[in-house]
Amino acid sequence: MGTYVYGITAADHPALASFAEELRGVGDPPRSVRVLTAGALAAIVSDAPEKLRPKRKDLLAHQHVLEEAGGAGCVLPMRFGSVAPDDDAVASVLAERADHYRERLEALEGNVEYNVKASHEEEAVLHRVLAENPEIRAYTEANRQAGGGSYEDKVRLGEMVVAAVKAREAEDAVEVRQALEPSAVAVSTGAESTGWLANVSFLVARDSAEVFLTATEQLRKARPYLDVRVHGPLPPYSFVEPGPAEPAGSPTGGAGTGAEQSHAWD
Repeated sequence: MGTYVYGITAADHPALASFAEELRGVGDPPRSVRVLTAGALAAIVSDAPEKLRPKRKDLLAHQHVLEEAGGAGCVLPMRFGSVAPDDDAVASVLAERADHYRERLEALEGNVEYNVKASHEEEAVLHRVLAENPEIRAYTEANRQAGGGSYEDKVRLGEMVVAAVKAREAEDAVEVRQALEPSAVAVSTGAESTGWLANVSFLVARDSAEVFLTATEQLRKARPYLDVRVHGPLPPYSFVEPGPAEPAGSPTGGAGTGAEQSHAWD
């Protein structure tokens, strides 16, 4: 059946004894969550379901276990679908990579992740591009006076607007990071995705969370043409560096729920 691994934490994590009795993890029916310890480390695990797929219910269950554990202490989140052959294999990995995991836990203790995605409000950014670019304004006016302009004129104007919007997206992506970085301990830029000009994760001290959230509100007010969305607090998905062994895809082929790292459990 195998052992499903949610995350790694310190064996003295303050909530391990209590939360494992109450939580249910992935699977149908949901598997009971339990804890495996190896020296100063512990793995949060459950029995692995057969034919696990990245369905919404299981993705949310995986995240819920990590959020519950992370609410009381630092947890290194594993990628959705991380499955070891058995409990002994998990204990073996904990022992083999003990120094690395302890270092990461110490570095991330007291911190949480906030993921920030930003996009342009389409109408607002078009007005801004026109206001900032006299060449586009002049070309637009010339086309208007010419009854809309020729096909070539329309294509040319469209190309100018697209180029100006892309340039503005690049500048605003930098501004989003610069506006929030002073309130964070560390920053990790996420993968580019359609629809977002910025996808950035910030490692934030728990006791500075209000300062960070205030900075995001100030960013919204200062740049009303931006749609800024904040997700968190989250376990530090984007700040768990790979262990000393070469990272490997999970045996189940599950898709990540964030920027979690997968590990070779075999």
